[in-house]
Amino acid sequence: MNKFWMTVIGIIAGIIALSNLGPIISLAFSGVIIYIGVHYYLRSSSTGAKIWWGFVAAVGAISAVSNVPAIIGVLAIAVLWYIYKKWNEKEVSTSVKNDPFTNFEREWQKLNK
Repeated sequence: MNKFWMTVIGIIAGIIALSNLGPIISLAFSGVIIYIGVHYYLRSSSTGAKIWWGFVAAVGAISAVSNVPAIIGVLAIAVLWYIYKKWNEKEVSTSVKNDPFTNFEREWQKLNK
């Protein structure tokens, strides 16, 4: 991909990620609430505690569903990560003359003739 287009796509993805930063933080907070609710639900032994922690997990799940725009922001961050990796990728040059294994194979073929 051309560096110009990578730059354009990176700028657009960065703007989308920054504009969805609030929902991303809210989604992360909702995930923490769900984790806490499920964790303590599994550890509790009384019925009342299980109902309470199940309620906490359900509130976290409802909060997570309301943060659907955060998925677009997370995808934009993934695009930024992909562009970063592609930007720093080195070109692979396959030089037949300087490859020691190819030279060895060629010389071995000559010796076996």
